[in-house]
Amino acid sequence: MKSLYATDASVYRLLPLAIAYPKDNEDLKILIQFAEKHKTSLIPRTAGTSLAGQCVGTGIVVDVSKYFNQIVSFNKAAKTITVQPGVVRDALNNYLEPHGLFFGPNTSTSNRCMIGGMVGNNSSGTTSIQFGVTRDKVKTLRTILSDGSEAVFSAISKEEFHKKTLLPTLEGRIYKSIFEELISKSVQSEILKEFPKPEIHRRNTGYALDKLIDSDVFTISDKRFNMCQLLSGSEGTLAFTTEITLQLDELPPINSALVCLHFESIESCLQTVETVMQHDLHTCEMMDKTILDLTKHNKNQQENRQFVAGDPEAILMCEVRANSVSDLLEQVQKLQETVTKLGLCYAQVVLKGEHINQAMELRKAGLGLLGNIIGDKKSAACIEDTAVALSDLADYISDFTKLMTSYNQKAVYYAHAGAGELHLRPILNLKQKEDVVLFRKITTDVAKLVKSYQGSMSGEHGDGIVRAEFIPLMIGEANYAIIKRIKNTFDPNTIFNPGKIVDAFPMDENLRYKTGREEPEIKTVLDFSASLGILREAEKCNGSGDCRKLPEFGGTMCPSYRATRNEKDTTRARANALREFLTTSNKANRFNHEELKEVFDLCVSCKACASECPSSVDVASLKAEFEYQYQKENGSSLRTKMFAYNNLLNSYGSRFSSITNFMFSNEYTSSSIKKLLGIATKRNLPLVSSVSLNNHIQNTLKQSNRSNKIKTVYFFNDEFTNHLDSEIGQDALQLLHALNYEVKHIKHKESGRAFLSKGFLEQAQKIANKNLSIFSKVISETTPLIGIEPSAILTFRDEYIKLANNKESAKKLAKNCFLIEEFLQNEIILGNIKSEQFTTDKKTIKFHGHCHQKALSNQKTSFDILNLPKNYSVTIIPSGCCGMAGSFGYEKEHYEVSMQIGEQTLFPAIRNACKDTIISANGTSCRHQIMDGTGRIVSHPISILKQALI
Repeated sequence: MKSLYATDASVYRLLPLAIAYPKDNEDLKILIQFAEKHKTSLIPRTAGTSLAGQCVGTGIVVDVSKYFNQIVSFNKAAKTITVQPGVVRDALNNYLEPHGLFFGPNTSTSNRCMIGGMVGNNSSGTTSIQFGVTRDKVKTLRTILSDGSEAVFSAISKEEFHKKTLLPTLEGRIYKSIFEELISKSVQSEILKEFPKPEIHRRNTGYALDKLIDSDVFTISDKRFNMCQLLSGSEGTLAFTTEITLQLDELPPINSALVCLHFESIESCLQTVETVMQHDLHTCEMMDKTILDLTKHNKNQQENRQFVAGDPEAILMCEVRANSVSDLLEQVQKLQETVTKLGLCYAQVVLKGEHINQAMELRKAGLGLLGNIIGDKKSAACIEDTAVALSDLADYISDFTKLMTSYNQKAVYYAHAGAGELHLRPILNLKQKEDVVLFRKITTDVAKLVKSYQGSMSGEHGDGIVRAEFIPLMIGEANYAIIKRIKNTFDPNTIFNPGKIVDAFPMDENLRYKTGREEPEIKTVLDFSASLGILREAEKCNGSGDCRKLPEFGGTMCPSYRATRNEKDTTRARANALREFLTTSNKANRFNHEELKEVFDLCVSCKACASECPSSVDVASLKAEFEYQYQKENGSSLRTKMFAYNNLLNSYGSRFSSITNFMFSNEYTSSSIKKLLGIATKRNLPLVSSVSLNNHIQNTLKQSNRSNKIKTVYFFNDEFTNHLDSEIGQDALQLLHALNYEVKHIKHKESGRAFLSKGFLEQAQKIANKNLSIFSKVISETTPLIGIEPSAILTFRDEYIKLANNKESAKKLAKNCFLIEEFLQNEIILGNIKSEQFTTDKKTIKFHGHCHQKALSNQKTSFDILNLPKNYSVTIIPSGCCGMAGSFGYEKEHYEVSMQIGEQTLFPAIRNACKDTIISANGTSCRHQIMDGTGRIVSHPISILKQALI
């Protein structure tokens, strides 16, 4: 467990002493007392998405995301809200939206980052040019100080401030120290001279002394003193925050447009920024070609990048908003006129509605997508948070580019351009000593460059470990001495998050990878060569934490985390744990660890990570390989073998289907079976079909040519349809026949899905090779292979390529294998199938898509074919995984988690549907889960369409 918290989204790794999950303030006080007594430290952590190493350390990691996640109070009239630090930013705004309010700062991690972390980092995001940074929004902080006492910090008058300095408490000593440190005019002058230029609002270098002196306590000002200005951005080094009161803003104007400016050079893009910022922009964001090219290889982002025109070196995304459509059009027109006069961009693409969200999701995925770089060279977060005044931006980038060129670096440009902040990253291999040396050199030289422009080295990602060393350079030695003394007053025994901001850990030590290590040779059955091996597949995870997003934010990843809210059940944890053991284990079989078994236990192999994770970490394949390797040493249970060989057992059972079904449905016999195999007692065992589809095919399917056929297809009779859902298979054959398609069937093997899910990879490999030898001879672009069950037919497109001896043959076959809905959708597009062939009756349908369809195909294919009948009203249930996941939901120890997953979105949506609404799902497991969870009968899309034929 400790190793799961040894990393965040930074390049660092520090193994903590322990992990704590406090439930209330008293638990936190106990932890503080323990740390004081045992001379250790507390590292506060929420989502763990910090890029600078803020939430890693050798003390006790205190994860408040599990229990400190409540909204405490809301004052609509005052436009304020009080939350605990573990409240997710986007969840907060979902709560506020009906009230016409929102919390402005908007990071790229907003669907999983938490308010506590945003305060600790003084986060900004895309909206800062309109709505400011987190520090601007923090009104009150309720904290626990290093002596265990509670203190509430908020705006106070000059008189109240001086009363505070007289308190005989740690809080009193803090106020007194602040006053004594900052009252001198020479000190204030030194602060203003050394700190970043005041117009740079993204500033998070050291403690915000410049903000503290801008109050009536220290200068002639109408601003009251608020210690929250200091605590915001302090990275948990001064106090432990338990409640946060935020100032909210009214929702921005509803009408919006995103003008996407395309450039042939980085320079042209940056030269445009200052001019477009003269318009009232809500966001002004930049992506370069490196980021854009990475989106080509991520399934989700392929859809989001459709607006990209040509092959730009950079895109500048400028958002305008207005209360009326006419005003919006006028703003867009004026912006375009300005850009046209400059003559620097070659295309202006205007997006509206959902297309804006898609483009912004593309931008948000940028940092995670950088993990897609194959091999050991990665974009290193070290100089990615610099901010300069807008007027200095073009010159700064010019100097920066020259600097990077001197190091033979082509930097990645990913920027909040309108705020003067650029997320610039060198590409380095931090496994090699030479590049670790470069890591320090480049960071040092960039720090000096930023200082020459009086900029901010840490704009919004914080100092952490990576930049804390450079604080004396950035704010001056005298000011650094002040913040050290302030830290000492707040935390004299260095309990809170040591090594950050003051007395920094070296930025080139404690790296995620041991420098100069000999890379272990790890043999696998599955082919991970696309990532240069299984270890590098795991190392693709950069800790961005996309797998921690909650159900309300859509997608599927990660079902088990959504149910348990435990870090160990995230995709990130599984990749991290595997990386740890593959690199540190002394065992001959590095997979043979009980800890890995525990961390993979709740993985449902939904494959969402392969498509939704920006780094495309394929944890389903990692789990399959782990299961295989682990079972080589430890064997497998009777239940595991029964599930793996379920096709063979079902074939026996189907010969005596009436007896089998009696045994499975009778209360006493089914209970005995469940008890013997460790199956959940509340589950209904699936019944076998009275006639297998294979027998039906032999008796009815004609292999002769049809004179009026549109085309010929080969039908893959998967093991689930064959024995458990024969009626659906018959519907598919009858539908294809009625639509004038010649259907051919040749004897073949099962798909191997059950073997894959249980780690029986040698058996799965034999099946894959056999099926390839059978189908490669007959399947082509004109004679495709189609199948019904997503988890079966899609193995041809996924695992077979990793299993097959003949990779080229597998890849060729994969291009012509289709889910039946995919095939029919394409035929609709070609005009071969028309709505006139179907009923005009009215029906309402709610559809739930299989996880593998979502990950490897598109559930819109099912949506489109269900909409063929003119008067069918179809909606896709915005559900993730159903929770059954093959055998997972049948296993007694997984039943509760399985049902929790179903309850997230799917079950409530079905229960709320009218009784005459048809519920549809194309996965056999999904249909059984819905029946067990809601009692509703579920139809396959193909059966619905067959019944709709005229």
